[in-house]
Amino acid sequence: MGDFRPRTVWLGHPEKREQRYPRNVINNQKYNFFTFLPGVLFNQFKYFFNLYFLLLACSQFVNELRLGALYTYWVPLGFVLIITIVREAVEEVRCFLRDKEVNSQIYSKLSTRGENKRLKLYMIFLRTSEKNGSCFLRTDQLDGETDWKLRLPVSCTQRLPTAADLLQIRSYVYAEEPNIDIHNFIGTFTREDGDPPVNESLSIENTLWASTVIASGTVVGVVVYTGKELRSVMNTSNPRHKIGLFDLEVNCLTKILFGALVVVSLVMVALQHFAGRWYLQIFRFLLLFSNIVPISLRVNLDMGKMVFSWMIRKDSKIPGTVVRASTIPEQLGRISYLLTDKTGTLTQNEMVFRRLHLGTVAYGMDSMDEVQSHVFSAYTQVNMLISNMNTTGSLSATKVRKTISSRVHEAVKAIALVHNVTPVYESNGVTDQAEAEQHYEDTCRVYQASSPDEVSLVQWTESVGLTLVGRDQSSMQLRTPSGQILNFTILQIFPFTYESKRMGIIVRDETTGEITFYMKGADVVMAGIVQYNDWLEEECGNMAREGLRVLVVAKKSLTEEQYQDFEARYVQAKLSVHDRSLKVATVIESLEMEMELLCLTGVEDQLQADVRPTLEILRNAGIKVWMLTGDKLETATCTAKNAHLVTRNQDIHVFRPVTTRGEAHLELNAFRRKHDCALVISGDSLEVCLKFYEYEFMELACQCPAVVCCRCAPTQKAQIVRLLQERTGKLTCAVGDGGNDVSMIQEADCGVGVEGKEGKQASLAADFSVSQFKHLGRLLMVHGRNSYKRSAALSQFVIHRSLCISTMQAVFSSVFYFASVPLYQGFLIIGYSTIYTMFPVFSLVLDKDVKSEVAMLYPELYKDLLKGRPLSFKTFLIWVLISIYQGSIIMYGALLLFESEFVHIVAISFTSLILTELLMVALTVQTWHWLMIVAELLSLACYIASLVFLHEFIDVYFIATLSFVWKVTAITLVSCLPLYILKYLRRRFSPPSYSKLTS
Repeated sequence: MGDFRPRTVWLGHPEKREQRYPRNVINNQKYNFFTFLPGVLFNQFKYFFNLYFLLLACSQFVNELRLGALYTYWVPLGFVLIITIVREAVEEVRCFLRDKEVNSQIYSKLSTRGENKRLKLYMIFLRTSEKNGSCFLRTDQLDGETDWKLRLPVSCTQRLPTAADLLQIRSYVYAEEPNIDIHNFIGTFTREDGDPPVNESLSIENTLWASTVIASGTVVGVVVYTGKELRSVMNTSNPRHKIGLFDLEVNCLTKILFGALVVVSLVMVALQHFAGRWYLQIFRFLLLFSNIVPISLRVNLDMGKMVFSWMIRKDSKIPGTVVRASTIPEQLGRISYLLTDKTGTLTQNEMVFRRLHLGTVAYGMDSMDEVQSHVFSAYTQVNMLISNMNTTGSLSATKVRKTISSRVHEAVKAIALVHNVTPVYESNGVTDQAEAEQHYEDTCRVYQASSPDEVSLVQWTESVGLTLVGRDQSSMQLRTPSGQILNFTILQIFPFTYESKRMGIIVRDETTGEITFYMKGADVVMAGIVQYNDWLEEECGNMAREGLRVLVVAKKSLTEEQYQDFEARYVQAKLSVHDRSLKVATVIESLEMEMELLCLTGVEDQLQADVRPTLEILRNAGIKVWMLTGDKLETATCTAKNAHLVTRNQDIHVFRPVTTRGEAHLELNAFRRKHDCALVISGDSLEVCLKFYEYEFMELACQCPAVVCCRCAPTQKAQIVRLLQERTGKLTCAVGDGGNDVSMIQEADCGVGVEGKEGKQASLAADFSVSQFKHLGRLLMVHGRNSYKRSAALSQFVIHRSLCISTMQAVFSSVFYFASVPLYQGFLIIGYSTIYTMFPVFSLVLDKDVKSEVAMLYPELYKDLLKGRPLSFKTFLIWVLISIYQGSIIMYGALLLFESEFVHIVAISFTSLILTELLMVALTVQTWHWLMIVAELLSLACYIASLVFLHEFIDVYFIATLSFVWKVTAITLVSCLPLYILKYLRRRFSPPSYSKLTS
């Protein structure tokens, strides 16, 4: 990342800066204008396949090695390179336009010369136009969470009359060096012209990140980081040039073929007893048998990839799917690990209130009208009591026992108060913002909070009659079903933390003067805080099994003396310099005893459409799914259960928080004793395990049916992907929808972006883009499977085609005293590889063994591909033997059956070779497509028509005789018929896995 240093930024005085800062742009391109052509050529020729043909073509400039015209070697190579350069250029231009769109987004810059426009920045929050002196920020493009986060301005700058006054004061910001930590920030704000000078500490709550969204109003900040120093950029890995596993396997096979080429050439020279200038003869034989390594293989595979990409884009059952990396569609057919984000990918991030449980009675979605009637009844009774109190001066005349209505009322009231939600009023075109806020207009109100769970709870209390209508830093207003406004003073707030797993609030009811401490939190911590009961644990378990996020709500009434005593101790603890957090927690825990259990709430994070069946398809296909999320542990666990990522009969092992090597060792030993259980682990614990026990942890994790990693930073997600690749050697696929998923997507062998609420950043950086998660099933099961099997068949046929003609050349040379004389002229060889056989062989990209509906219905078919059997050393050896057999039969048959002139050998062998190839394609096809038939007939017609121009090489009059016809027919049948019989017998006694499904 370079040499990053802390910096001091003066407000309004850029001339005082101590260092240069990077340009404020992002760049996702792999090349620039000057490195494009060298970079593309380097990426092509660093692989043996292309380097071999480059050396081959260059050798033709040496007269002693030249076997034919230069075009026979340079034209095919140039064609391959032009296709590659054009494809890379198109992708680079698209990437440039996407970057330009992002870099064109502007902010206003405040200066002594007025305002002008600036780009996206990382700022320290100085001022806001909001009345409550704070704002809410959405950071979904950085940490994947679409909830609103509270941000606070520097207090001394917020008190300035106008924003322009920021340039009149003498002040500066000290900021730490740029780093990748998205959850922390350390800095200070100093104002020197104050009396006395002001020095305020800055934390993450005072920052505004780049690529974030402000909820409402306007903000003013001072820029501290730009360009590559942004947190979002530092958490994004550089895009890499992905080479598919299939291409690497083909590259390996070409090396084997090259080895065979060298061996054959040496054998030919050895049989000549290394006579004369034998070293030149070796090079001539290398060139003569160069077809053993077919250059048309690269052309056919690249064109096949383009066809597969086009098929994916045009599939009407997965609309909106975009292929951004057309070089790796075969990767989709061999995925072993799928790593997915949670928020916005598996879930819609839309929380819906599902259940209210009071112990003796529970209310679901179909009985919320009963809750509404209880709330209305309770507030009617309260109003009667207040009227009675005003008449008699006391409440002793009326005793109200705790009925169901009062219990429901207490629960709803607690839920409406214990939160960090702020109602914001916006103009709706009819009512302006000030009027809407004054009259609490329902149609103009929007809830903002740091958690979507809290918003759903407050929206639910509004639906049953108790509405949050106003809030600032010290007070809260609720509206009852009758329209009465209840005022509460906020005395203390104890926010939710990952360690405490609970949040609390102390409020004073302005009507009665009662002070109440409300608290809500996870059942694991609240069980020890509330009074003894016999239903909490059981009901929490029942609701969790339904995939609901469970919160336990409790309260405790405080007298004025109790609160004053608590406040004194709490303030004293906050002023401590040493062990402040521990002392504050101890004081708060003194209140958290014997609290009255009010209710349980169940909130559901709605899943994306068809997430459960899609995950089941992936699981049945042999793909292990890992969920990597920046969300809380409880939330991630609930989603994993709800989405059936963890099946009902599977146990879940929650990895305890560890900070030291010893703790990690003990927890790993505990985890090792578990069998067939899903793993849930936090990012902090994961980091410790990977630091000390990387191999042991990955070995155990890879054995789990499912893994959930929560609180993961973007770089951690990419690290997990990288470790899976290194430790297992299997292909990985990463799926996400936010900017925080980009690193993971780019690191994976195959990256899939989902266009969702978190923007298009992940989609634009991915290899494939889908509109919904459910489309992933068809993308892998149908298109991935077909692409891999078709590419395997295509590559084997192209190799077979080249080995046949090379075998014929070897037989011809051996018969004629091992002479390095070509059997066919370069024109015939090029014609054989292109117009005579290219269309039928390439039409195999349309072949399929089963229908797409069957592939989706039986995902177990995908599991067979994970072993790489369609293109393996075994199948390669089989095709090599077939090629040697057919090439030998054709050549020896032509030598035995030719009549008076040598030219008849060329006519018989070349015609038999073309017919054999066409027939082999026909015998291999499993599902005929009309284009396949057209390709077969067109190729045959092209050969017959071209005979007019081939009279120098082929005796046209001889071809018209019956003698020629029966000889070619006999050779073709002998070369193909035994292979077809063997294929039939093999399918008869050892049928493939899909044979029963197609019958």
